[in-house]
Amino acid sequence: MSLTNFEQMIQLADEVFASRSDPKQLDVNPEVLDHLRKLHPATVSEYVDGDGPVAWVLLIPTTTELMNGFLKNEISEKELYELTPLNKTFEALYLCSAMVLKAYRRKGIAKHLTLKAVEKIRKDHPIKALFVWTFSKEGLIASEALAKLISLPLYQRIAK
Repeated sequence: MSLTNFEQMIQLADEVFASRSDPKQLDVNPEVLDHLRKLHPATVSEYVDGDGPVAWVLLIPTTTELMNGFLKNEISEKELYELTPLNKTFEALYLCSAMVLKAYRRKGIAKHLTLKAVEKIRKDHPIKALFVWTFSKEGLIASEALAKLISLPLYQRIAK
């Protein structure tokens, strides 16, 4: 029996991020998704093709202070999420994750979803910086390209 798109997306997330085995990473579940949407409705994006999602993009708008703490390894990804206050003005945007099923890659889906989400968030918040913690060379390249497209500086967390 073949896996549904949703099951494949969950499997991909586990393979790439291994968040269940790292308590410092954000383990995305329905409660986390609800909270992210409270930060801003555009934080969670998906592209659905027939049999369910084939791409997910998660963004976390936050404060410059929390961004700097994260970049310096003073707080974890999970703490960044937990410490980001609701109903606040955000100046930084964490490119948390962008995942696309293999058969749908290199079609610009993640880029389109992310650009649209960033545009919506920037209508409500004066975003001045993007930041990432990349797990792949492709992730860094995509983040750098996005930063150029939207004319924002990109900061990268360096693993300890």
